[in-house]
Amino acid sequence: DKDAQTCDLLHLNRDTMTEIPRLGFGGSSTGSFVGQLALAHTYGSGGSDSCINTVKAVSNFLGGVKIDHYMTLTMDAVGKINDLVGGVTVTMLDDFTDLDPEMEKGKEVTLHGDQALLYVRTRRELEDSSNLHRMERQRQYLNAFYEKLMEANRKVNGFLSSTLLKVNDDFESDCTVNQLDELSNFLEVCSVNPIVSIEGEAVQGEEYIEFYADEESVKEIVLSLFYEKTVTD
Repeated sequence: DKDAQTCDLLHLNRDTMTEIPRLGFGGSSTGSFVGQLALAHTYGSGGSDSCINTVKAVSNFLGGVKIDHYMTLTMDAVGKINDLVGGVTVTMLDDFTDLDPEMEKGKEVTLHGDQALLYVRTRRELEDSSNLHRMERQRQYLNAFYEKLMEANRKVNGFLSSTLLKVNDDFESDCTVNQLDELSNFLEVCSVNPIVSIEGEAVQGEEYIEFYADEESVKEIVLSLFYEKTVTD
């Protein structure tokens, strides 16, 4: 919101059941199906076509909200960006010691390299293997990462833009360089509100966990984030 100089982050559950566009050979549309939101990116080459298909799926899920641009990072970029800000410190919400002896539950750890990806990605090897709990860790990590990112940006002029250049091979976007610069400049002055997520229920499907979003929760969040109240006579 450029008028209020605020930024809102909406965290969507990858298991959300919604209408997914289906792409055939050559990227042509072959209809749609209901499945997990994460499946939208699997249609395409993994590049811009996959991103566009994901944009369409998210827009459909949010009731047709227009999504202006997209940016994606590969898994390989997580550790790289984490280390570019000097590591990210979190209090461990789960016990990862079977995977990394340093990552003990309740311990304050500064994550470096692969530890960052391990923390935000791991699920099945943990006591609570649900995606909802993993999302809790992801929000915790993102909040801590954002603080380090802004701290680094205050110390080094143009840090945000230079960081994207350093992970260019792991980065996909339809934004121009000027648009990315505008975004980085805006992030320097805006205030970031707490991350929001949509309420719903996670159930075991035939094969995988399926998350069914609460329709009222979707409506409330869409109206709150994307619309302004108007007064009529």
